Order: sequence, then C-alpha cells, then structure tokens
Amino acid sequence: MKISVGSDHAAYALKKHVVEYLKSKGIEVLDEGTFSEESVDYPLFAEKVSKDVLEGKADYGILMCGTGLGMSIAANKFQGIYAALCLYPTMAKYARMHNNANILVMAGRLMGPTLAEETIDTFLSTDFAGGRHQRRINEIKEFENN
Repeated sequence: MKISVGSDHAAYALKKHVVEYLKSKGIEVLDEGTFSEESVDYPLFAEKVSKDVLEGKADYGILMCGTGLGMSIAANKFQGIYAALCLYPTMAKYARMHNNANILVMAGRLMGPTLAEETIDTFLSTDFAGGRHQRRINEIKEFENN
C-alpha cells in the first residue's frame, strides 16, 4: 500500500508523526510536505496529494491542517476525490464504508498522535460497503458533471 501525505504548517508536527507511523507499519509513504512550521498555503498540499491519488501514484491520501476544514474544501474541488474530515475512528469507518472516501483529512490542532493513529488504522482497514451506498456515490458523481 502507498499513501500520499501532506500538511500545512499548523499540522506539521502531526504529519511528521503520521509519516513515521505509516512507515513503521510497512506502508510506503509519499511525503508531499510541508517540511517545517514555516507558514505555507494549504491548497498547494491538497493539490499534490489529490493528484497523487487521481494519477494512481498512491492508493489513498492523508491531509492535515489546523482544523482539517481547509484541506477538505480544497481537496474536494478535484473531480474524483472524496476527502473526508475525520476527527474520530468512527467517522473514518463511515467515511470509507458509506462514502468510499479516498483521502482522510485530520486536524492537527484538535487531534493527538494516538487518536490520529486509531483514525488512520480504521480508515485503512475499512472497505466500501457498496450496495445502496454506491447509488449515492453515483448521485454525487453526477454533480461533478454539471
């Protein structure tokens, strides 16, 4: 499995932890930055990770900013990206099971390392349920065509 990871300055510390955590689990990581706590614009990193997922360079993406809101908005502008802000493992479970999310978004200012690990594990271990949920995903895809 390969995961593309990106953050802004507000979530830099959490991103560093997440990258090391993923590697410790044997997961290949594409670290798209940022690489310090110097102020940066989050949309640049949302774009990099979204393109990695869309181009098949990564199976999933993980984005982080202070609250996760900005990254969610930016990533969801890319057709085919389903970025879900998940503050808890249960949110990650349903983001994958019901919404087939392909990017997990977390909040660097609201989540500690242990909660982030549990949320990542749940996201990566949950499969899309399909069925009636696929019908709803298809309805959402129609929005992309308008």
